Amino acid sequence: MQQYRKSRAHSPQGFFECEGRGLKWLREAYGHGGPRVVEVFGWGRDYLDIERVNASSPTPKAAHDFGAALARLHDLGAEYFGEPPAGYSGTCYFGPLQDPVPMDTGSWDDVAEYYAQGRLLPMVQMGIDRGALTSADMRMTEEIVDVLPDLLGPAAEDKPARVHGDLWSGNVMWTSDGGQSEAVLIDPAAHGGHREEDISMLHLFGMSYLSDIIDGYQTVHPLARGFADRYTLWQLYPIAGHCVFFGGGYVSEYRSMCRSLLSY
Repeated sequence: MQQYRKSRAHSPQGFFECEGRGLKWLREAYGHGGPRVVEVFGWGRDYLDIERVNASSPTPKAAHDFGAALARLHDLGAEYFGEPPAGYSGTCYFGPLQDPVPMDTGSWDDVAEYYAQGRLLPMVQMGIDRGALTSADMRMTEEIVDVLPDLLGPAAEDKPARVHGDLWSGNVMWTSDGGQSEAVLIDPAAHGGHREEDISMLHLFGMSYLSDIIDGYQTVHPLARGFADRYTLWQLYPIAGHCVFFGGGYVSEYRSMCRSLLSY
């Protein structure tokens, strides 16, 4: 098996260990019908050694199978919302290799409190600190926090899931190394979260055969009714992150998403 070294000089403390342990944590689901996750060989302060995956094209069947496997990964669960990967107690991170930001961990039982205190409010504050967002954006975010129970609806009943945490299309590789096309997960921000976080991230920047993925997922563990109406809610966090990382048009997009959720 070929190895690939992912590296960055002067990376934040624990960055590659957190990613490595996150991959191992997600990989535990593979023996229970979960998705394939790249194998980890080791890490250091400035590097992570993983298996090299040869890319190919997805197929509808591979996408359907991935959706079913993703549901099984989520169902392997976590004890709490905000739980870090098993064996890791340092800072977790979210974002691109060149500019990851801290991602809060904790032991929240309530999904609304987790999403507000552990995700939305800290990320918007980082946006303010970097000059991309303003106090008006924080006030609008706080309005969303106030109505989170209503926005979550039946999704609030879900138990903590074992989520990838950064499941946009670029972090789902497709390979035919085993003879048939299959998905392979890379680059997680793994944690105990809500399964709709991953589902909504798949929708954020476009994903091949997305309807087949959702159909496969629904055969294993159907999502709570109205899940498609909550995509914008869960996408607030990564888009706020993009405001922090890149600014620009993501700022107006974040504001538009907030207004749509608040209906003004």
